[in-house]
Amino acid sequence: MSKSTTATSRERTRTFQGLAFLAPNILGFMVFTFLPLIFSLVLAFSDWDLRIHNMFRDDPIRWTGFEHFTRLLNDPDFWKYLRNTLFLMMGIPFGIAGSLAAATMLSQDLSGGTRTSRTRLVLLSLAASAVLMLAMGILLLAGMNIGGLQLLLGGLACSILIGGTLGGITIYRTLFFLPHFTSGVATFLLWKKLYSPQTGPVNAALRPVLDSLGAAVNSIPAPLLTTLAVLCIISMGLLLFKGLGFFSRCWREGETGTLSVIPGVILSLLPLMFSFRWLGLPFGAIGLLLFALLGLGAFILPRLLKGREFTCNRNESMGTSILVGALLMVAGFMFLGLGNVLYALPEMAETGLTPPEWLTDYNWAKPAIMIMALWMAIGSNNMLLYLAGLTNIPGELYEAADIDGATGLQRFWNVTWPQLAPITFFIVIMSVIAGLQGGFEMARTMTQGGPAGATTTLSYYVYTEGFETGRLGYASAVAWTLFLMVLTATLFNWKFGSARTND
Repeated sequence: MSKSTTATSRERTRTFQGLAFLAPNILGFMVFTFLPLIFSLVLAFSDWDLRIHNMFRDDPIRWTGFEHFTRLLNDPDFWKYLRNTLFLMMGIPFGIAGSLAAATMLSQDLSGGTRTSRTRLVLLSLAASAVLMLAMGILLLAGMNIGGLQLLLGGLACSILIGGTLGGITIYRTLFFLPHFTSGVATFLLWKKLYSPQTGPVNAALRPVLDSLGAAVNSIPAPLLTTLAVLCIISMGLLLFKGLGFFSRCWREGETGTLSVIPGVILSLLPLMFSFRWLGLPFGAIGLLLFALLGLGAFILPRLLKGREFTCNRNESMGTSILVGALLMVAGFMFLGLGNVLYALPEMAETGLTPPEWLTDYNWAKPAIMIMALWMAIGSNNMLLYLAGLTNIPGELYEAADIDGATGLQRFWNVTWPQLAPITFFIVIMSVIAGLQGGFEMARTMTQGGPAGATTTLSYYVYTEGFETGRLGYASAVAWTLFLMVLTATLFNWKFGSARTND
């Protein structure tokens, strides 16, 4: 036997041995992932319904072609739950920013330097904990409604403060990461108890604050609050001025392409477009909005008519334009919501300000879930990724920035943020995918998709259609539509979001 034949035989033997070791994983993937995917794709083009296709009623399965997908586009429930999904995804930027802020804090050295300074830090933590527990004891003796849960939370805060001081930054990193590896169902049940309208500690803490706020509002003239509401709308208009000026400058100087400007401008204009629907402001405020819109046209159009100083590709800086537009949109909605609250506050204070019903209120259910998701996102894997990225930034860059006299904000914007661009790009892609596919566990455990479908997302809609109503064909069509949305968002991020990650 020749040497080449022997080598080929050995190579085949090693290949078979490797495949034998991989066989359990390959079989598991085929049985539990690949074959169900193919089966669901087939179901999407059939009328398979457990109510009529079962052992008691054996009706023939009918192939429907694209009937389910056509029906889906005309289904108001699908569009409602898609809006719910996108609304919940508005918390993603805050979660990413919170993860970065937590990683920045947890990358600091809390050892205290010398032994004397460390001793002072420990004594300060003990004193702060003692003051906190003493204050809670005084309030309890004074007759305040402080239950066992509040005392437990106060003691836990003291333990965290002292433990972090004694154990160093590792203790705080572990505590921040706790929400991520804690059982999801247990966390959801805990937050459901926290949000309880009658007995939850959240409303127990809000009631005295709202009582004081109501008394203060009743003592303030109503026209003053209306004026503040109008100022919020004017601030929204000024922010829009600034944003559109930024887009026009980038377009004129060749930093952003013509096609890239369009989505950023549309996103930044959304709060103004929705203001007529959401705000119950008087006609004068609406006139101010129209005046602001006309002013925007008078300010922006002349700059656009001058033409471009430099040219670039039509899709240049698409990701940056969308990011800036999204930030302007969120800020505009914040001003819009604040103005709405200030305008309605006098009327609300007359009958008494009460805490929200949270998960049982149609208007508060989604914000309640977003607050919980933000708490969970801050200490997630994103924080660990940012921690790893911060430790890999060369110290020479910060030294050069210090020599140039850069401030803390300048150091972050010109050194830290560009160095973290690849990590941010990965986090954005994974967060968008998780956001489009998420929401099932929270809705199933906390609200059952209610109230009135306020917390039903597309993933939970797939579950209800497939396993509660039994319409497996239609549920499969929704699932594959969701897959196409995830694929489109991922390809879009990959195309336009990675252009500057390696600059």
